[in-house]
Parts: sequence; structure tokens; C-alpha cells
Amino acid sequence: MSFSDQEILETVRMIELETLDIRTITLGVSLWDCADSDLDASCEKVYAKIVHHGKDLVAVGNSISSDYGIPIVNKRIATSPIAFVAAACGARDLTPFAKAMDAAAERCGVDFIGGFTSYVHKGYTNADRALFDSIPTALATTKRVCSSVSLASTRAGINMDAVNHFAQVVLDTAHATAEQGGLGAAKLVCFCNAVEDNPFVAGAHIGAGEGETVVNVGVSGPGVVRSALARLGPGADLLAVAETVKRTAFKITRMGELVGREAARRLGTSFGIVDVSLAPTPAVGDSVADILELIGVDRTGAPGTTAALALLTDAVKKGGAMASSSVGGLSGAFIPVSEDAGMIRAVAEGALSLAKLEAMTSVCSVGLDMVAVPGDTPVDVVAGIIADEMAIGMINNKPTAVRFLPIPGRKPGETVDWGGLLGTAIVQDPGRFGARVLHARGGRVPAPLQGYKN
Repeated sequence: MSFSDQEILETVRMIELETLDIRTITLGVSLWDCADSDLDASCEKVYAKIVHHGKDLVAVGNSISSDYGIPIVNKRIATSPIAFVAAACGARDLTPFAKAMDAAAERCGVDFIGGFTSYVHKGYTNADRALFDSIPTALATTKRVCSSVSLASTRAGINMDAVNHFAQVVLDTAHATAEQGGLGAAKLVCFCNAVEDNPFVAGAHIGAGEGETVVNVGVSGPGVVRSALARLGPGADLLAVAETVKRTAFKITRMGELVGREAARRLGTSFGIVDVSLAPTPAVGDSVADILELIGVDRTGAPGTTAALALLTDAVKKGGAMASSSVGGLSGAFIPVSEDAGMIRAVAEGALSLAKLEAMTSVCSVGLDMVAVPGDTPVDVVAGIIADEMAIGMINNKPTAVRFLPIPGRKPGETVDWGGLLGTAIVQDPGRFGARVLHARGGRVPAPLQGYKN
């Protein structure tokens, strides 16, 4: 494959001036063969296998970045859902698995490891219950471990018992890490229609259909799309806007697949997918909110925002699919409120409410992400918000997620600053009404008619 001088210079500009990067190279490691009836033995196997396969990940990522001049921001590991692995030992406290994962991640030098995970969208196993109960302590006593759970799907409906349980887990996790501003909740997410090749934390894990090891790549690029639309100008119609986004996503995807395949080759494993997601950062100019405002809304959250986000997400997916046959993960546009400078500004100015965010999740890649609420928010309110988001995913047959941040001691309008990628969260008002009866009912919301596709 040959590249013209213009293409080379364009890529250099994207990297140097428009914050284009590979957001993450995530190595997936299957842990199925680490199951053991003895808890300690199983944890030792987990540690040993992760280190065996992941010890060279950071060095390989750095070497590719040096060789190609492409920034690779994060190197991460994702594992099989620990609830599956832990079932054989029958332990009621799975924190030792989290500590083994954390120690292995530290040994490998990665920033996060995902896979403290459970699938309960239709029902619990004993290991699932043990994992749920272990999450607060596990996330409070580790630095790198991320946890995710599947609570709903279009095929199964919504497990409301699990939603209620998870809502309490979120509150408990936030309070267990109160000295860090509820940081534990930022490493915890729930899904409807969870994907099994997601390279992005906190939901990163590999599903039952994955191989022994696999490399999945997450590509970002809000700054590149923003610059392309700024050059297009306000006089272009929406078809031209969509075409510009699509062409830009195509270029980003090609770069991501190049890096992913090279990483897989150097690690001696297989390449899985490239997740073409516009994942913002708190850095100025690297914002999805800025893109929506260039498309044409005064401020993100204003009327027209959901339509603009729908156009953006669809164009990103089309550009990615045109560039590669290995597009996967979540792919589209992320709206993590605390991690996007434009979103933070929109919340601070009163343009972006919790209700508007929920509407936007009907068309974006994921869902309510990095949304802060007061730490004393009642559990039925948390459960109701989660259930609403699960319903959006279930009915629309798309992945949706909730990464909810109850901030201990904070009231609406107050902030918590974690720094780095997690950014600054402005506490939002969830309202004064709840869902006590719905919370008390429990049971399961049946699968919708569109789920019956046989």
C-alpha cells in the first residue's frame, strides 16, 4: 500500500494539531482454563496467565508508537468474565480475584484491566451473586480493576432484581471510595446488549466466543472531526456534514487497523476489531460537544442536539464500516460528561440536563456515562434511571450503558475533580420524585416483540 505526500502530511496534521491518537490497545486474555475448585489456586492461575500473555504489551505499544509516530495513549487488558471463572471454587467473596487481576496489571504496566464482570440479564448464578456482593470492596482495594455487568438485552428483557441490586452496589462502591470522591463508581458500569469485544474501560472484557488471546483497538478522534467540520464551514448542508464525518472516520479507522494488526503480529496473537469511537478527553478541542455545536446547536443540550448526535454517530459508523471489515466494539460517539470539556461547559451553563442526556443516549454509542449525582440519592432513583437506560437499549436493539457517580457529600451544582482522563464532574439534580413501587416490585421486564427473531 502506498501513500501520497498529501495523505502523509494530512496524517501528521491530525496527530500534531488535532489530537488524533489510538486511545487504547487492549489485549484480551481468556481465563476459562483458570477455573479451579480451590480459590487460591484459581487466583494464582489468573495472575500467571495474565502476566504470561500481557508482559510485553506496553513495550510493543511503545515500539509501534515510536516506529509509526502514532500516539498510543493507553495499554489495557481485558479478561473473560470473572463470575464464569469463579464458579468452580464456590467462593462467596471474589475480592481475591480482583486483587490477582490488579497485581497482574501492575506487573504488566497497564493502566486498567477489565473483566470483573457478570452476565445476569436473565438470572443469577451463585457466582454472579458473589461477584455483585464483592464489587464495592474489590474496587475500593484495587487501583486498576474495572467491573461491568450485563443487566438486560433485547432477547431477554430487563432483570429488574439485578437492576435493583446493582443500584445498591453503585451507591456502596461510591461510599467505599468516598475519600477519593467516589472514584470507585467511575470504574463500574452496567450494560444492556453488552458487546463481547469492547476495548474501552470500564466495560472491557472478552466474551465466550473470543479466542485464547486477541488484540482489540479503540480509536479516538473528536479533534480531527471537529477540525474537518470547522474547515467545511457553516454554509454546507447536513448531507455535506455527514459526508465529511464519514470520510474522516474512514481515515481514522484505517490507522487503527494498521496499529491493531501490527500489535497482534508483534505479540504473536490474533487481531480482533477496531472500535471506531469518538471518545473525548477534557483537553480543549477534543470534545464531542464541540462537534455537535459545529453541526449547528448553540450549546450541547439545546433543541436539535439529539438529531445532531444521531447524524454524527451514524456517519462515524458508516465511515468505519467502509474502511474495515473488522469494525466492532461500540463504535460511534461517546458522551462521558465529566471527560468532555464541552459537556462540562454545557452542564455548568444549564444547557445539558440529565433528562436531555437520556434522550441523547437513544442515538449515541453507549449511554449515561460519567454522570454525577448527589451521594445521598435514594436507591430507587438510581435503579429507576438505570432501568430507563436499559429500556432504551432493549427497545432499540442497541448497546446502552450506565456509569453513574453518586458523589458522597456533594449537592447539585458542586463539583469533584479527579484530574487526568476522568476530568471534572458537576453534580446534577436527579429530581425530587422516585420510583419506590417499581423498585419494590422486582421481577423481570419481558423481552419486547422485536426480540423474537428466530
